[in-house]
Amino acid sequence: MQAKKRYLILFSAGACLILLLYFGGMQTALSRSNNRRDDRSLDGHHGSPQWHHFSGSLQPFSPWDQMETEEYNVHISPRQKRDVISGVYNGKRCRMDSCFDFSLCKTNGFKVYVYPQQKGEKMSESYQNILSSIEASRFYTSDPGQACLFVLSLDTLDRDILSPQYVHNLRTKVQNLHLWNNGKNHLIFNLYSGTWPDYTEDLGFDFGQAMLAKASIGTENFRPNFDVSIPLFGKDHRSAGEERGYLKHNSIPPYRKYMLVFKGKRYLTGIGSDTRNALYHVHNSEDVVLLTTCKHGKDWQKHKDARCDLDNAEYDKHDYREMLHNSTFCLVPRGRRLGSFRFLEALQAACVPVILSNGWEMPFSEIIHWNTAAVIGDERLLLQIPSTVRSIHQDNILSLRQQTQFLWEAYFSSVERIVLTTLEIIHDRVLQHAARSNLMWNSLPGGLYSLPQYSSYLGDFPFHYAKLGESCHDLQIDLKCASKFIHVDGHEFGSPGITTGVYRKVLF
Repeated sequence: MQAKKRYLILFSAGACLILLLYFGGMQTALSRSNNRRDDRSLDGHHGSPQWHHFSGSLQPFSPWDQMETEEYNVHISPRQKRDVISGVYNGKRCRMDSCFDFSLCKTNGFKVYVYPQQKGEKMSESYQNILSSIEASRFYTSDPGQACLFVLSLDTLDRDILSPQYVHNLRTKVQNLHLWNNGKNHLIFNLYSGTWPDYTEDLGFDFGQAMLAKASIGTENFRPNFDVSIPLFGKDHRSAGEERGYLKHNSIPPYRKYMLVFKGKRYLTGIGSDTRNALYHVHNSEDVVLLTTCKHGKDWQKHKDARCDLDNAEYDKHDYREMLHNSTFCLVPRGRRLGSFRFLEALQAACVPVILSNGWEMPFSEIIHWNTAAVIGDERLLLQIPSTVRSIHQDNILSLRQQTQFLWEAYFSSVERIVLTTLEIIHDRVLQHAARSNLMWNSLPGGLYSLPQYSSYLGDFPFHYAKLGESCHDLQIDLKCASKFIHVDGHEFGSPGITTGVYRKVLF
């Protein structure tokens, strides 16, 4: 009996102890849950899994130039901040049929009007070259009443608020233009947008329903068949005419001294740092030479890491142009923005670009088949790049290099070529019945020479015959050849069964 009492007492005590631990734990968990809920509430969370909180102001990134960044934070006004916010692609759903007035083009065709330059407004040399190219083109009209497309005289190329080329109060100036009409039938050129630390694609003003001819534009913001992706070019880029590429004749075998090269800045932190910080993993100092330097910006020594001194020493040993002209492939990783000057430099040098810039809408992607002239890589697969380019057959390498030369000379060799290509693309959208085929854009002599006012009929252009390996010397059988052109153009360019070998052998 005594034993039963002892067992009962022990059982009761154990049960009480378990209950105390259970309820104590519940209270502690509830308290922690309430604390977390309070924290989320303070951070802007409201308990809904559909919303995500981005604490951009807490990102652990220090600018290279602390002085410039502090000046930016001090001098930016609330109005300027509103201007930046208002420039976030309010017309993201715009397409030609919804944000373009085709009726303006019916009477006089595709004509472009450039606003007269306003007194006292500064303008960069690059933007002057753009406007001069438009005014010298076949599309220009000085009468706004005849115009189908309008281009601002206000310099919109550099919309980085830290840049000396930045035009202030652009929102007010644009809204005061009597022909603005919320940007409808307007084209805005831009090379740089956003600023430290996030380098967004905001232009700092509401461009309404205007089209963008923009460098470094991302696929998320790019409006297909409305915007035009253009290449990033420097102020020393040739203004007009044609500058030849550096592949003067067939090089067989097509290999050069180096297989893959790159030389440029290394960003230790922030946007664009992931790929460039990892290049040393595939650099072998022999045929894969990928050089970076930390030596840029006023305060670079404050931020350098253990590899900087070694990287800087290796960087100074090699001449960039010598590497560029003696390499088969040239790496084109993104910088702070998606585009890079390396892209045009590689094209001109007949060095096949290897693009590592996820989300970048390639220049003139609407008309150019870049898989015939470049290797489009993935930033997440950097370590696979050397083996990938080594596996490309020498015949394909020669073909890629020759196509870089054609594209460079046809569309990228001067500001004038870039501008005219942009206008011709829009022209073909507006006058679809006279639009050029992809065959014309991607083969000699190119879309700028196959003008639709002569003909949009492929059979009228004998220089395309070799493209298909046909021999149509007798002009009386043009109809036969034209039917084959039309059949081919209805399929993917370079699809199986269509040989381009004849064309590429006669390129140079």
